[in-house]
Amino acid sequence: MLKKAQFAISMAQYAPSGALKSIPQIALAGKSNVGKSSLINRLANHSKLAKTSSEPGKTRLINFYLMEDAFYLVDLPGYGYAKASQEERKRWAGMIEGYFANAKELCCVLQLVDIRHKPTEQDVMMVNYLRHYQLPFCVVATKCDKVSRAERSRAIPVICRTLAVQPWEIFAHSAQTGLGTEALEDFIRKALTEPANGPREEENDL
Repeated sequence: MLKKAQFAISMAQYAPSGALKSIPQIALAGKSNVGKSSLINRLANHSKLAKTSSEPGKTRLINFYLMEDAFYLVDLPGYGYAKASQEERKRWAGMIEGYFANAKELCCVLQLVDIRHKPTEQDVMMVNYLRHYQLPFCVVATKCDKVSRAERSRAIPVICRTLAVQPWEIFAHSAQTGLGTEALEDFIRKALTEPANGPREEENDL
């Protein structure tokens, strides 16, 4: 899908500025260490574009990656990192809420969950948040290379029930093997053609 991708900018708080082009944005949300950076690298066909780490909580800023000079992939800080202080977790939640409230160019959110585990309470809260503010989203079940096909088939219904989504709203994906990348690319293409979202309501705590 992408032949040109580059890091653009990091922000502690989202604010439209001259450093960002007025082009569509696709955001990635999910708990710490769920694989957001790995997914960006797979979509960009660039193994080192976004820094990955086995240690959760490494993404502490909002990172923007310019794709084909046409749209941004936006890597949001991961939530649910137990070892982070309460103050730090509150700051990350504020960063995420501030982004959703002010990113008028946002077309869609890729909500990532680890296929090996039942979605967490924080995952449910995030999906409910996206629904409440009518932010288009899909669910990406990551790390599919780490489970068998049978385990994958059993995990998808659990994700559906927990997050109250339909099977066609879930993309099973592996950043390691590329499984599911083509289908996800097709979804992103379609999302980029949708009109921008309207005004945001007053945000709530995640």
